Amino acid sequence: MSNFNTLIPARKSRVTGSRWVILFLLTLGLSTGWKPAQANAPENAPPQVKTLLTQIDASANRGNVKGVMNFYSPSFVHGDGLNRLSMEKSLTSLWKRYPSLKYSTKLQSWSTQGNTIIADTVTNIVGLPAANNNKLGMNATIKSRQRIVNGKIVRQDILSERTQLTSGVNPPKVDINLPDKLKVGENYYFDAIINEPLGDDFLLGAALDEAVQPGKYLNPTSVDLELLTAGGIFKVGRAPAKPGNQWISAVLVRGNGITMITQRVPVVGK
Repeated sequence: MSNFNTLIPARKSRVTGSRWVILFLLTLGLSTGWKPAQANAPENAPPQVKTLLTQIDASANRGNVKGVMNFYSPSFVHGDGLNRLSMEKSLTSLWKRYPSLKYSTKLQSWSTQGNTIIADTVTNIVGLPAANNNKLGMNATIKSRQRIVNGKIVRQDILSERTQLTSGVNPPKVDINLPDKLKVGENYYFDAIINEPLGDDFLLGAALDEAVQPGKYLNPTSVDLELLTAGGIFKVGRAPAKPGNQWISAVLVRGNGITMITQRVPVVGK
């Protein structure tokens, strides 16, 4: 159930036949779920860490799911609730829909804890799917932290995530105003504003907030679009009563283009 209340009036009639899927990305970003005691500069990282990240990117850019999974431990766990098998299924599904994604991962810092190497990274993902998928473009940035033991990834958590999907010859240019972090039960504002004149175009839109769950990787949520009476979406939301992570999304459609933006927002205790 959505935790949004509308701040501007919208026409009550739903736009039938205009359901668009919000795709929540699985990334190669990794984390322990806690901060290492001391971080070191990326240029001083062990060669095996640099090689591992380069090899994962190379396999991902070839769409080689088995090749990517070779770098994951059989006991691999993910902070979103995925395991090794569900991660492989998610990658297969994602790359089937987007067969030409390009991955680029940069190491930000690293540290050690016993025989474990922890590496903070930023991954950028860009690309277009096959022509029969309405040529949705993708641009995603994910910040993450990696836990590696004996050259294998043993744990993965995404620290921050922003994904933009676009379609059409003139997708709306959208500015998002959203807190980086929320406290449990906190009220917050979410604005998705078109930063260009609409002319005579009608504007359809929808906002969505939902908990990050493993099932959403394989079964993304669809939304109903409404005819908007202003140049964007203006909502007030309430954070869940329990800590966790939320995906907060906006979908905006004009006559010749679509823009869909999803951002991950952590919800922390008071």
